[in-house]
Amino acid sequence: MTADLAELVRGTDEIIPDAEFRSRLAEAEAKGQKLRIKAGFDPTAKDLHLGHTLLLNKMRAFQEAGHEVIFLIGDFTGMIGDPTGKNETRKPLTRQQVEENAQTYRTQVFKILDPEKTQVVFNSQWLDALGAEGLIKLAAQHTVARMMERDDFTKRYAAGQPIAVHEFLYPLLQGYDSVALKSDVEMGGTDQKFNLLVGRHLQAAYGQRPQCIMTVPILEGLDGVQKMSKSLGNYVGVNDAPGEMFGKLMSVSDTLMWRYYDLLSFRPLAEIAGLRRSVEEGANPRDIKMGLAVEIVDRFHGGGAGESAKAAFIAQFSQGSLPADIPTVKLPAPAAGLQIGKLLKEAGLVPSTSEANRMLDQKAVRVDQVRIEDRGLLLKPGQTYLLQVGSRRYAYAELIEQAG
Repeated sequence: MTADLAELVRGTDEIIPDAEFRSRLAEAEAKGQKLRIKAGFDPTAKDLHLGHTLLLNKMRAFQEAGHEVIFLIGDFTGMIGDPTGKNETRKPLTRQQVEENAQTYRTQVFKILDPEKTQVVFNSQWLDALGAEGLIKLAAQHTVARMMERDDFTKRYAAGQPIAVHEFLYPLLQGYDSVALKSDVEMGGTDQKFNLLVGRHLQAAYGQRPQCIMTVPILEGLDGVQKMSKSLGNYVGVNDAPGEMFGKLMSVSDTLMWRYYDLLSFRPLAEIAGLRRSVEEGANPRDIKMGLAVEIVDRFHGGGAGESAKAAFIAQFSQGSLPADIPTVKLPAPAAGLQIGKLLKEAGLVPSTSEANRMLDQKAVRVDQVRIEDRGLLLKPGQTYLLQVGSRRYAYAELIEQAG
């Protein structure tokens, strides 16, 4: 395996068909041609997290290897909503919502991809023009039986949960993107395998050479258990502030650290192997973890930001000082007091009261630097409290008594 090929396949879960992928790479190199590498993103939310960047990292590797990278924004398919992994029909987004989200994607993805080497396309360009006749012809290329092979559809049907007809269209439309773009390789998460295979099938039906498929793993969140998700509060956001991003990465376990190195770091494989050996020989994993955190922060905030965040982290946790940029929020509270779980949510420290309760149970909540475990604690208005969740989330909450 050549060094370039090793970098292209590092961190992947599956390549379909593997032998064909390798032969197409060799063929392109021999002829001096570029492969067309496609990855699609539905702009269903404004912010990306590190889990989303696994595909971007692979796209960057193909750019560096000299291939043509296509960043596809699913502004049309985003209005349908990918049913993958869902146990109910997703609420459709309006075109305006999708377009607003799509604009934020550009600034975020170019923190990883080279804008001069990236072709950005919107699938409304060809799907708007497909029309009713074209859609009927497209639907004729697949059967209901094949659609029902999808695990999530099968489970929903068996459970008596409704499946809307337009949800069957999603894999077909995503697959048609590959036809429109004549892609050689399409990348996606492991949960996208069915949709990617539909693209391969449709290309053959339309007389094209079927694309190869490369899937990447689903990145575990900071808890090391569930997938990274904003709703679960276990994420590192691409737009997180440098100090917050650094602190979150330092919170991962020593075991999960290596998973993040393999999937998120741009360091050569040989260098990561050397870091593993150094830990086996007695190096402190904390120092190795700091190196990863510096690299990630620099990637999204520019050179030097990582070292600055590292210095602030050491000052805060090694010397016991508080962060210098703790936000202050003013919140209304009844005269009887505001319950701690609701307060943490309203202060923006947790995504939900259930997550607040979970953090209380884990003894990860402090008020005025005193650990709190009582879910029923009421905090009275007329005071300002220093709130802390975990080791990195802080806020000053000024409670103001509600009128009436």
